[in-house]
Amino acid sequence: MKKEAVEPTEAGTESPAELVRLFREMLRIRVFEDQSIKAFRAGLAGGYLHVYSGQEAVAVGWLSCIRNDDPVITAYRDHGHALYLGCDPVAVMAEIMGRTGGLSRGKGGSMHLYSAAHRFYGGWGIVGGHTGIGVGLAFGTKYKGGDQVTHLFMGDGAVNAGILYEAMNMASLWDLPVVFIVENNQYAMGTRVEYHSADPELHNRAAGFRMEHERIDGMDVLRVRRDAKRIIEHVRKTQRPYFVEIMSYRFEGHGAADVEQTLYRSPEEIEQAKKRDPILLLEKHMLEHDVINKDELEKIRKEIQEEMEEVYKKAAALPHPEPEEVYRDVYTDIEPEKGH
Repeated sequence: MKKEAVEPTEAGTESPAELVRLFREMLRIRVFEDQSIKAFRAGLAGGYLHVYSGQEAVAVGWLSCIRNDDPVITAYRDHGHALYLGCDPVAVMAEIMGRTGGLSRGKGGSMHLYSAAHRFYGGWGIVGGHTGIGVGLAFGTKYKGGDQVTHLFMGDGAVNAGILYEAMNMASLWDLPVVFIVENNQYAMGTRVEYHSADPELHNRAAGFRMEHERIDGMDVLRVRRDAKRIIEHVRKTQRPYFVEIMSYRFEGHGAADVEQTLYRSPEEIEQAKKRDPILLLEKHMLEHDVINKDELEKIRKEIQEEMEEVYKKAAALPHPEPEEVYRDVYTDIEPEKGH
């Protein structure tokens, strides 16, 4: 990759230690996702798998600006959010592998990560379906008289789901403290945004609900943080909803089974996008500002690679849940069948 092709990131107010921490967090997500792809291809991941590679600056940049008691909810591309919020990576990988010790006891899989202890309310598999739940979380805050802000992430395909418009209408009508965050990775599965949305500037959808809205850059973690701080502070102060479209790009397919992407994008396009790899942008920024040297960067890479390989081994060594576990934590009075 040509060095001059990497745009400089925007200088912020972060200390050198904070810059290194942000770099580590993004790299941990990237390497974790490499291991989760490995698990899927080894037949160890039940169900489906959607990795976050390329979008790390969104979760790390935004979530590094929230308060510890703010609720967070997202859709099925959820590994990065769970990891940044502090969920045990072994528990996340165990959930992907359907093992005991997983965040949802091995019953949900990749799309259903959940940890109330970390104020992380999923991990939802139906496109756009969780937006109503996210607005419910914000209503709960207002009902109890709190000042938390709910951070409601979704993919760009979710903007065409009907429930989103019901949710936005209620959020605006009732003055609910929620930020609708569209992670626009350019493709709803294999469909470019221009082919599924009459107005490809998705943030404009909020105008009809008298909701403030804007589009921001999601490849530069420092820019994400700059904008996130401003928007979150505004929502906490006004107790009004806000709609943000964060421009990003996924380097992998829609899901782990999407290995043939030439039907909807070219390898050249992906390589072009990787010139603004969020990890590479921050790495370049730190080197240029003498925050870190190449040897120290390599040491971090080695540490994280070893950490995530160990995560993989520990999760794979856990047992599968007993069959009776499937009937726990579900709304049913059906007795388990015997003899199967």
